[in-house]
Amino acid sequence: MSQWEKLKQLDTKSLEQLHNLYQDENFPMDVREYLAHWIETQDWEKAITNYSLATIHYQNLLDLINNQYSRFMQEKLFICQHKFKRYRQNMQAVMGQPQPVDFERHQNVVQKLNALKNGVQAGEQELKFLEEQQDEFDFKFKTYKFQESNNSEKQKEEELQVLQKMLNILDCNRKKVLQKFAEFINEAEVLLNTLVKEELADWKRRQQSACIGAPVKVCLDQLENWFTACAVCLFQVKRLLKKLEELGDKVTYDKDPFKIQRPTLEKLVKTLLTNLIKSAFVVENQPCMAPQSKMPLVLKTSSQFSVKPRLLVKLPEVANHLMKVKACIDKSSPNGKGYRKFNILGTNEKAMNMTESKFGGLCVDFRHLQLKEQKSLIGGKGSNETSLVVTEELHLISFETELVYQDLILKLETSTLPVVVISNASQLLSGWASVVWYNMLCSDLQNMTFFSNPPTALWSQLSETLSWQFSSNTKRHLDTEQLDMLAEKLFGLQENYADCYITWAKFSKENLPRQNFSFWLWLQGILDLIKKYFENIWNDGHIIGFVSKKRERKLLKDKQSGTFLLRFSESSKDGGITFTWVEHLPNGDCKIRSVEPYTKGHLTNIPLSEIVRFYKVMAEENVPEHPLLYLYPNIPKDEAFGKYYLDSDADVQLKHNKYLRTRLIVVSERPPTEIPPAMIDEGLVEDLPLLSDLMEWL
Repeated sequence: MSQWEKLKQLDTKSLEQLHNLYQDENFPMDVREYLAHWIETQDWEKAITNYSLATIHYQNLLDLINNQYSRFMQEKLFICQHKFKRYRQNMQAVMGQPQPVDFERHQNVVQKLNALKNGVQAGEQELKFLEEQQDEFDFKFKTYKFQESNNSEKQKEEELQVLQKMLNILDCNRKKVLQKFAEFINEAEVLLNTLVKEELADWKRRQQSACIGAPVKVCLDQLENWFTACAVCLFQVKRLLKKLEELGDKVTYDKDPFKIQRPTLEKLVKTLLTNLIKSAFVVENQPCMAPQSKMPLVLKTSSQFSVKPRLLVKLPEVANHLMKVKACIDKSSPNGKGYRKFNILGTNEKAMNMTESKFGGLCVDFRHLQLKEQKSLIGGKGSNETSLVVTEELHLISFETELVYQDLILKLETSTLPVVVISNASQLLSGWASVVWYNMLCSDLQNMTFFSNPPTALWSQLSETLSWQFSSNTKRHLDTEQLDMLAEKLFGLQENYADCYITWAKFSKENLPRQNFSFWLWLQGILDLIKKYFENIWNDGHIIGFVSKKRERKLLKDKQSGTFLLRFSESSKDGGITFTWVEHLPNGDCKIRSVEPYTKGHLTNIPLSEIVRFYKVMAEENVPEHPLLYLYPNIPKDEAFGKYYLDSDADVQLKHNKYLRTRLIVVSERPPTEIPPAMIDEGLVEDLPLLSDLMEWL
């Protein structure tokens, strides 16, 4: 029993309190009732502190309200329909967001689909009436022929006039029925164009974005319902047209519209069905190696990967038919010299079924495929004499199957997004950079020569994508100030970065000024550091991370002594983190101090929370001091980091020491000279001398 059902069984006094809780129309009781199952299966506690997750929940909630609204529309429950439309508008007003375009677009699809269904049902009823009318004419005509020899000429003439009048009416009604059929076939064509050219195209674009981390909904269930409903209508029209053919065979005459117009309509319906079903064969889950689930579309030779195509037309008769799907790679590969060729190993042919989908979709799940490079006749295995490096070479995995249904025999084919194939784990980040750049900028889903002349990217595009890298791997996106620091690193100081362009080479290939690594590798090094060593601290917002040295001084200089912040190192390829704090001396001088960055080597031995907890500075009298007191802006250190502290000293003991309980801490000693505060305030120095780290045993 759901929580909501249990609540409804409370005593009268408790139910009164429950009613009071739902007085606010921003989240009414109706929504709680209809969406009870979904609401009770979400992790709302995480959403409180996770902006990206909260955004996803909010969008999913609006989508579910849309779906319920659509059901009310189909069931013609006008009052409920009106309420849910108002609920959605109220929720968006609270969130300060306008009603999204996709809501109106989805309602448009529902309306077109309902109109098509109603039209087909009306057409079926008219066909029954026409059949009765024809049977009556047929009976009277046969009666006339049977009695023709016994009737007088006058009787014959009178009966022929009656029959002619009936035939004229029958001919007129046949034309009307055909006109009706032509109208809702046109409606079906409009709906099909909407589904394929708008809704499916939009889903494919969202899937591209989701592959590179965007928090967007890519569930296919709604599309599957629409495609299936449209297919059902078209098959019904096809069956009715076949019925018209049978009626025409029973009774026909000169210039019979069934003989003239019906074949054209039947051909058009078959074309629409063919286009619908071929478009409905898609790749639901793009190729992905299991250990690199956050980096789809990068495949390593001899490593297993999974991929799942799906047919969005789910008819029982189709599901019962054995549809074998075969996977292949690079059917139409570029002809460049040195372009690598691959074979697919593993079970590359499987039958499509509904058991491999959580929601009963008609799909096939290839889970253990591998790629093996073919040996080149010139230059041996691995020869690549093209201008593209391995991680810029794009490949397509395609799937083929055959659908046999009624008198339709269709060859279906679909392809994945372009994949990058690597042979060494060291190429992974470069391959992922190619995947990100392609899917951020390219709308042509099969542009295999994209990196022959890669386009530039606007910072407004790239900044959003960079934020996705963090929100998809952690529970925190990058805010505007953090992105501005990254923009300044790429473009220098600008008033507005939105219209700045960055090239592919500058993004992933060229080294940063005074460094031996690219912007992309530096960013990925930081992301890896977060994931491995302090993701919880990052998720809770205790690390500013991306902040320039000039800005960190501006943030700290007016704060109380001991206020510190954590930022990422700009000089560590594999990621580094440091902290900077402020000291106000008795004479009024302000000192801003930093430590050398902590890298993977340090953080493997001692957690960041313990470094912050026990960090000391050796004063001139060799007396250690704790300089870190308040996390910026003014949070007591233990309040901010207390929940990350290890429970006991034993948790940080060295395992090889069998005799003494020890604790690894970090101590720095002050430099003999100080930078005058005026230089700090005026920004006349690039950086302050970093305090030297000493690891001591206490």
